Amino acid sequence: MKKILNAIVVDDERLARKDLISILKNFENVKVVGEAEDAVSARLLLEKLSPDIVFLDIQMPGESGLALVEEINPGTRIVFVTAYDEYAVRAFEVNALDYLMKPVNLERLRKTLERIMSDSSKPTETRKIKYEDTLFIQLNSQMKFVKVQDIISVESSGDYTELYLKNSAKGLTSKPMREWEERLPENYFVRIHRAAIVNLSYITKVEEWFKNSFKVFLMGKAEPLVISRRYAIKLKERMG
Repeated sequence: MKKILNAIVVDDERLARKDLISILKNFENVKVVGEAEDAVSARLLLEKLSPDIVFLDIQMPGESGLALVEEINPGTRIVFVTAYDEYAVRAFEVNALDYLMKPVNLERLRKTLERIMSDSSKPTETRKIKYEDTLFIQLNSQMKFVKVQDIISVESSGDYTELYLKNSAKGLTSKPMREWEERLPENYFVRIHRAAIVNLSYITKVEEWFKNSFKVFLMGKAEPLVISRRYAIKLKERMG
């Protein structure tokens, strides 16, 4: 017997909610137990129903759907639903499983639900990140969208890592260096030090320094990073 997954739909557009609920009726293992038009009413449903899945619109008047993310039970699967491809997020720090573009396509939704039901599906945290991806991650104390191509460097900072971003932005995240190295696209990112990963697209020059070390200068960063000769050789190979 298939497990029935209880779902709620959160969207400020009534027709969008009805369309998604109608499409979900094609799946016997999913039962829509509630719908909400804003973050306030969604909170009440989340507390009352403890659903297995939340189909969550991102762009809503007042509080956006993102305001709800940290309040959703870690065991609940989040599927973002959006009409704006600027929010086309493929990799998440939160327990979001996927995103769907409006109007929701039946076959696209089927793939999402198959992943939810499959015990063998990879958790989001282990998926490779693409250079075109947008990450939804916690920087400092806020959840933010970060384009992978805007990451200049990832640097170790105690128990955290610090992202240096285009336009002089930066922030701390709890993701370890090991995970960044495993997930970032290797065609663009390279580890140049035990405590630093850089985006090859932002390297402006490499200069020899002293004691068999080098300085790597990055566009958008005032201070260069120092690397050993061993890492410099690897960097030169990667840069062709």
